[in-house]
Amino acid sequence: MVKKNWWKILSLLLLIYTVVAGFLMKVPDLPIIHQSIRNLFFHVCMWFGMMILFIISFVYSMKYLRGFNLRNDIIAQQFAAVGTFFGILGYTTGAIWANYTWITDQSQSLGSVLKEPKLIGAAIALLIYGEYFVLRGSFNDIDKKARISAVYNIFAFAMLFPSIWIIPRLVGSLHPGAPGSDTGNPALNAQKDLDATMRMVFYPAVIGWTLVGVWLANLRIRIQLIKDKSLINE
Repeated sequence: MVKKNWWKILSLLLLIYTVVAGFLMKVPDLPIIHQSIRNLFFHVCMWFGMMILFIISFVYSMKYLRGFNLRNDIIAQQFAAVGTFFGILGYTTGAIWANYTWITDQSQSLGSVLKEPKLIGAAIALLIYGEYFVLRGSFNDIDKKARISAVYNIFAFAMLFPSIWIIPRLVGSLHPGAPGSDTGNPALNAQKDLDATMRMVFYPAVIGWTLVGVWLANLRIRIQLIKDKSLINE
């Protein structure tokens, strides 16, 4: 049993380590962000986990289109669902973080922060994936639903990169490291802004969040397979 579930145990240990060390360890006292830099272990690492989960979903959509095995469609669907959940968590933690670190004067508010290109791009990406689930719910035929959903999932994954990584970098933004950012926020460069102590938590946090996402997706896959089997038997 332990040999089979070692990675689940590892994911729990890594997240416990992330929470405890993330809140208690000494962090660099960088300008503006100060102690809020601890959110790095949650906001950024959740985004890393989201990307990995979306990649897995994309791969299984491709596998479905090659062999039309419904099991691959279910796997793609559930990894996309958990990836979207992680994306919402990452967006929320990022918006809250931005509200306390990007504001430069009293006239700004959370509403103005949410108009930032980086957050708008992230919201668009999540809405595109949200439409994936709406699309799935609009079909009764299982095969048609799976085929159209697989094609749309590939499109959603392709749109993920320009909406999150490319377009926001082409315009001015308050986001750290973005062109036109004059707030003095550090870009959290892995070589300059993350010291050795933070890297000891950051990379395990990425692995921990990702493994938890895979765990949740596997649970949802097992449940969905049971439901689909019961429908087939009917």
